[in-house]
Amino acid sequence: MLFSLTSNLLLVLAAAVPAALAKPEQIRAVQSPIFHYYLQAYPQDPTIPVMGPEASSEYFDIASTIRSANTSQYLNIIGGDEATSYKTLTFAGAGDATDAWALEGDTIITATASAFGRQLNFLACQLAGEYWQVYLQTGSDTPSGRTCSNYQSLHLPCLC
Repeated sequence: MLFSLTSNLLLVLAAAVPAALAKPEQIRAVQSPIFHYYLQAYPQDPTIPVMGPEASSEYFDIASTIRSANTSQYLNIIGGDEATSYKTLTFAGAGDATDAWALEGDTIITATASAFGRQLNFLACQLAGEYWQVYLQTGSDTPSGRTCSNYQSLHLPCLC
């Protein structure tokens, strides 16, 4: 009886712990030309999310928001009213936190219930050297005059 009560209590407590309390994780790309580049703030402007070298990678708490464990900044979608299919992402404080993110296995997506619906594609456009600016992609548009790679997906480290 005591064992059953203890087991039930542990199950209730485990269910009450939010997913955001899991350890912070890196977020990486898995396709060329940004294969094994990692999400981080652009060194020249920390409000710009980029894929860059692992050595400067950040770690993130991931739930319905994505928060950098390094800087406490949130990954936000600010391009909801843009006419293009690619939506600008930015890092900002808690007051601007986008509550649209979700995980599908190890893949970063926007939640079906979000204003963007279920989206799992990103656009990456080269800024300088090894840094590629990241956008949420809801269609197939790309900015003219820039080197970009469409239909990228972002993932947690291998769940093997």
